[in-house]
Amino acid sequence: MTTNNNNDNATANSNVPDNVKGCIQLDPYLRPFADVLSERRYLADEWNYKLTNGNSTSLTDFARNAYKEFGFHVNANNKDITFKEWAPNASRAFLIGDFNNWNESSHELKKDEYGNFEILLPPVKNAESGELQYAIPHDSKVKLLFILPDGSKIYRIPAWITRCTQPDEETVKQYGPGYEGRFWNPNMEIYKPTSANVAPTVGTSGLKIYEAHIGISTPEPKIGTYNEFTANVLPRIHDLGYNVVQLMAIMEHAYYGSFGYQVTNFFAVSSRYGTPDDLKKLIDAAHKLGISVFLDVVHSHASKNSGDGLNFFDGSDHQYFHSLQSSGGRGEHPLWDSRLFNYGKYEVQRFLLANLAFFIDVYKFDGFRFDGVTSMLYSHHGCGFGFSGDYNEYLSRDRSFVDHEALAYLMLANDLIHEMLPDSNTIAEDVSGYPTLCLPRSIGGGGFNYRLAMAIPDMWIKLLKECKDEDWEMGKIVYNLTNRRHGEKVVAYAESHDQALVGDKTLAFWLMDAAMYTDMTVLTSLTPVVDRGISLHKLIRLITHSLGGEAYLNFEGNEFGHPEWLDFPTQLNGQSYHYARRQFNLVDDRLLRYKDLYQFDKYLQHCESHYTWLNTPQAYVSLKHEVDKVIAYERNGLIFIFNFHPTQSFVDYRIGVEVPGAYKIILNSDRSEFGGHNRIDEAKSRFFTVDLPWNGRKNYIQVYIPSRVAIVLALENRV
Repeated sequence: MTTNNNNDNATANSNVPDNVKGCIQLDPYLRPFADVLSERRYLADEWNYKLTNGNSTSLTDFARNAYKEFGFHVNANNKDITFKEWAPNASRAFLIGDFNNWNESSHELKKDEYGNFEILLPPVKNAESGELQYAIPHDSKVKLLFILPDGSKIYRIPAWITRCTQPDEETVKQYGPGYEGRFWNPNMEIYKPTSANVAPTVGTSGLKIYEAHIGISTPEPKIGTYNEFTANVLPRIHDLGYNVVQLMAIMEHAYYGSFGYQVTNFFAVSSRYGTPDDLKKLIDAAHKLGISVFLDVVHSHASKNSGDGLNFFDGSDHQYFHSLQSSGGRGEHPLWDSRLFNYGKYEVQRFLLANLAFFIDVYKFDGFRFDGVTSMLYSHHGCGFGFSGDYNEYLSRDRSFVDHEALAYLMLANDLIHEMLPDSNTIAEDVSGYPTLCLPRSIGGGGFNYRLAMAIPDMWIKLLKECKDEDWEMGKIVYNLTNRRHGEKVVAYAESHDQALVGDKTLAFWLMDAAMYTDMTVLTSLTPVVDRGISLHKLIRLITHSLGGEAYLNFEGNEFGHPEWLDFPTQLNGQSYHYARRQFNLVDDRLLRYKDLYQFDKYLQHCESHYTWLNTPQAYVSLKHEVDKVIAYERNGLIFIFNFHPTQSFVDYRIGVEVPGAYKIILNSDRSEFGGHNRIDEAKSRFFTVDLPWNGRKNYIQVYIPSRVAIVLALENRV
């Protein structure tokens, strides 16, 4: 009896729930887990339906209405101020501040049946002019006083506050080091963008992301500002050819040493770096340069601070978070010492979704990198768990393993962002490889556009720590660079901020270490250590860029081989800013070799913009030669050839090529302006294919490839 495979497939697909058929068609191995995927998508769709009142409104309207309803809002016509806060556990609430001399009884808020407190502050007359003015002066200090059911008092910064500042010395002496809420209402001082202030289109090129932290973006040992970043760093990013800047530590955080990941005030941008208008100017300036701006958003956890954060905000431990007593450990992160949101709660969904809409509408952010997604997805938060890739690790019916509510929230967040910004991109910081996370919501996926390829930097650090480069296995390098889920895009990177923090070192530091302090000058002969370091630094970046994913990320300063590590001021280092900075002065010194690495990175980004290989189908690798240490592959019609051998150069080395024709060099890591030895005469380098199969390709060429050098070739008619 003959089996009809088409009928079998049709029967199998007929049993797949409609809401995940697209995912199953893309990956048939998901078929046994179709019902689980369907249930997880259904939960997010059900929430979306409820939040939009049965789709009678949009998710955008829901999120916008929330941030326009809660917190402080002014009526410019009649000078009224309205304020609203959700604090169900509190019995009474009072608004206090400079405006009423911190009177704890003059401005009581009214509480409704849902636990919302509201107050309307009518205008007051100016004592001199008699004109009506706002009851609360711009930038004056404000706080909430809650009376709890037991009669005790607690003081809180409003949860929806848009401006917080560090206290001055006098305030610290009197009240402690907590942050201060500010009534931000600059009236005519509000920054008016001079450009359209819309996200630039990336075009045919892929995302080339420059990850940056405003505070460390200055050579001086201090905290940098938004204005300094706009003036000094944005032009460098534009010059290098990156089309996205990803800003870290923007959401207000009381502890600078947390690198911005212990958020206290979700709607306030960090006052350390300047005013909200300063950030708006920065984003507007980036847009004028054709650079999109992504926010590194932290919705995975929140600071345990109570005086200036959300923890115990209304006196209860379960207002925004899972209860510490009755949630089985879901209320706090075991390693981060932070609180974990209860994503299944309507008010939490409202708060976090409104937060995203706020940053899109008010500051014009173009995309988002979601921090700590692995922690959100799993009840174990990824702590002490090694993912093997077995689908049962991700798609078990055991609800104590995967947090369905957190996953559903992430789906909702993607729904909102892509509804508000149809051409935007979202990136998940997920080390687990959760299947379907980066597939469209419409076919049953999580809705992210990309996930970070977090195994790649780990591979490079491991190789540099444990192996001499003559012992590197070409096959393992290629495997780690290409091991990603079909149809789900990744952001490749050789190193990010994680690899630069204390306890680790930048790749340049692993390669050259102490030699970076003495031997990077051009006034002395090139040493073997620095020669090796510069050569491998370029090769690692190029192969990661071209083979590792559909987008690329670099952490600021690492493009030119930034020495040393990152260490924020703490008591342990005497509150020093020495390592909490980026020494851009090194690349500006023409007598130092850092400029060569900078020029290589610049050429690399612009080369990709012109010829494009990111965001194209994955490369075909035709050669991984373990003895010769040569790797060759083709991507988007370009030929990439790497010789990792420390000493052996090859003449007339045969490389398989699919498309016949004449090829020329478009990128050569051995150029002198890139710190190389100029061993290749590019003017005379023209490679013609031979019509004979080689390494699984229809043709071959023969090239000269020096040791520790990479070249990229393109058909002559494309050059």
